[in-house]
Amino acid sequence: MHELGYRFFDSDNHYYEPRDCFSRYIDPKHRDAAIHVTREADQRDRVWIGEKPFTFLNQDFDRAVRPGALREMLRGMGRPGFSESEVVESLRPEYVNREARLELMDRQGIESAFLFPTLGVCVEHFMKDDVEQMYANLHAFNLWLDETWGFDYQDRIYAPPLLSLLDCERAVLELDFVLARGARIVSLRPGPAFGRSPADPHFDPFWARLDEASVPVAFHIAESGYNEMMSVHFGEESNPPSHRQSAFQWSCFYGDRPIMDTLAALAFHNLFGRFERLNVVSVENGSLFVPYLMRVMDKMGGMGRNGPWIGGRIREKPSAILRRHLFVSPYHEEDIVALVGEMGASQVVFGSDFPHAEGLAEPGEFADALEGLPADQIRKVMRENALGLVGRA
Repeated sequence: MHELGYRFFDSDNHYYEPRDCFSRYIDPKHRDAAIHVTREADQRDRVWIGEKPFTFLNQDFDRAVRPGALREMLRGMGRPGFSESEVVESLRPEYVNREARLELMDRQGIESAFLFPTLGVCVEHFMKDDVEQMYANLHAFNLWLDETWGFDYQDRIYAPPLLSLLDCERAVLELDFVLARGARIVSLRPGPAFGRSPADPHFDPFWARLDEASVPVAFHIAESGYNEMMSVHFGEESNPPSHRQSAFQWSCFYGDRPIMDTLAALAFHNLFGRFERLNVVSVENGSLFVPYLMRVMDKMGGMGRNGPWIGGRIREKPSAILRRHLFVSPYHEEDIVALVGEMGASQVVFGSDFPHAEGLAEPGEFADALEGLPADQIRKVMRENALGLVGRA
């Protein structure tokens, strides 16, 4: 099935960052607040957010779990005598080098890809109390990112710069900077915007620039801070490492919950009524939540008709709004044919999560999950929809 006769557009690819991806270009006056790495006595790397330890990922900058090996790793972690060497390998050149990655993409049949960070999407939560630290680090990272991978490199690699809505004025300044450098998609963390809805009119100067430039926003799964914000009230740990979250935390405070809250806020708070050309992409949040979200929004939109409307009252069903402005990149193991039926073939995009352990070792195998769909719909999912997001349809 995955030999379709055309090249793909992978909407969820990743790179592995070097130790100095934040610190290399940090403004010297913010050097003490930089995200940086130290080597501990046990010869393991430790990531620091300024003076605070980063707890979400146990980052190894020289090795990674093999692509597609997550299940093998999780089974092994509970087995006596398990050694991480069974699933871990040294970083391959194509994970850290742009030209090597292009060569690999050619072999994989990938024409273009959105390339997301591994570490970078997980750090914002740990800088939420310091505006200067936040934007100094994001700007430094974006400088490194454009130099190393490219916001738009040869119409093949689109590496979304990292942005934050912690401060609207600073967010606009960074957005202007990355747009001037040719960014065709940008990245925001799912979840509330530090005491506001991300669709609050307070942020309209930010959204207006994206609307005018026809640049979409990717909401990639991230450390959205829900464990610290809510799971502690159920007796759970506030900031556990990613793969040491409890089953309850995985179910209720990571993944589905932040993206559902975000998408509902964008629809109910009328972001797309104010900015009709704006599109958003849900990346690596899966799709199990989609049918439920569509139905509960439509029901509760009626229940709340006499309540406040932060961005102005919406004039149609919220599900209809999202079916025009939302693109979903599902997990490869989910019922993607059903998702196409729910959202329409025009709103689903292929994402392999390569080279991460939870993704596909061979990205093109994603197409196997589309068996039974008409050829034109498969082509939309595997290629055309993402091309449209970057203005190449």
